[in-house]
Amino acid sequence: MPPDALHLLIERWREDAGGTYRTWFLWEERLKNFRSIRTGLAEVVSEIQAGTFGTAYKGSSLETVVGSIAEQRQLFKGADHAWLWKPKLRIPDIYENPDNQKAFARFLHTCACCDTETQVLEAIRTLDRCRIKGLGPTAANLLYFLHPTITPPFNTAIVNGYNALTGARVKLGKWEEYLAMRQGILSLNTEYRGLLSNDLGAIAALLFDLGSKRYQPPPRTDDAAARTAWEADLALVRADTARAEKTLAAAREGDRTHTEVQGWLRDLGRALGFDVWVASNDAGRSYEGGRLGDGCLNTLPSEITSAPGAEAVRLIDVLWLERGSGRVAGAFEVEHTTSIYSGIVRLLDLALGVPGDAAHGLFLVAPDNREDDVRAQLARPAFSRVADLRVRFLPYGELERNREAMAKFGHGMRPIEALAKVLS
Repeated sequence: MPPDALHLLIERWREDAGGTYRTWFLWEERLKNFRSIRTGLAEVVSEIQAGTFGTAYKGSSLETVVGSIAEQRQLFKGADHAWLWKPKLRIPDIYENPDNQKAFARFLHTCACCDTETQVLEAIRTLDRCRIKGLGPTAANLLYFLHPTITPPFNTAIVNGYNALTGARVKLGKWEEYLAMRQGILSLNTEYRGLLSNDLGAIAALLFDLGSKRYQPPPRTDDAAARTAWEADLALVRADTARAEKTLAAAREGDRTHTEVQGWLRDLGRALGFDVWVASNDAGRSYEGGRLGDGCLNTLPSEITSAPGAEAVRLIDVLWLERGSGRVAGAFEVEHTTSIYSGIVRLLDLALGVPGDAAHGLFLVAPDNREDDVRAQLARPAFSRVADLRVRFLPYGELERNREAMAKFGHGMRPIEALAKVLS
């Protein structure tokens, strides 16, 4: 292809309000989900090693974590389909075959514990040698959340986009095909890294938009007429700003509402007599003419920062801490449209990893109509430990209607505890 054509495409794609670069790759919640997904994969390994994983996908810890991946916006939509048990085909053959199940666990454990490209690739080849029916490169979507700079995501649209861009003939379903495509992706990413990222999610998102036919690939020959026609198509995508801006506006509205609810909890916590912590990646967000973190703690007490899971605790949307002692009195995860699973994992990291008694102040804050979603997640076997933690559901509507009265007349945790519903 002409040497500057792909450079032009990537520049236009980065500016596209409806493209996956802005709607998914730059989505602030994306990185918050990495640790919870890694925790979920560790749980899958532990259950297989202990012999408690079971023989079904439904209700398993694998369903929980793969479902969370499938919620990560458009790039991973449908990521769970490959893992659904297909009885007529007996695939994927990790539910009824104990040896295959253990091989899968070894694969995940090795990839979670290693940190080099060589080790990851050897783990893939070792798994491939097991010839487990139905367990192909779809597992790369799990690896992406373990090693985003080593293993790109994988789906039909990404493969189609890669083939359209490079003229390759990569096929679905085989690890050797994935590894060949990965090598080509790395070469492209190195060449255009100034416009992309070390995180291979960026170039995978570009290939996804090509494979989904949002964009046409540049012509691979230096043909003036083909180049002119391609640039005209590119301009049409760019000109479709109304629909693109609507897509991005919908995503931003979710972020705005999330920030607004965090602001309510920040102000209410301070009014009720607590020091307040706002998630480290949210504190700089604009809110009511200032920043969401204005008037809040800049650092967490050492008892928290030195505890296991401290990285995840820093990302809890809002914490209320007792003044003087620094003890966590209330922890709030706001789940507007994002994965409820990830929020539960962060609350568990706090309750089970930080010294002191934070177990009676755990809250999932969500739109009124998401109560069933919250209950369904908490009912999963993977969250059996939650039953003793008295996690509460705090609906937006109740919080909005009562926050001013609580701030004016209330003190301590009692007002918010009276308002929320105990779910476990």
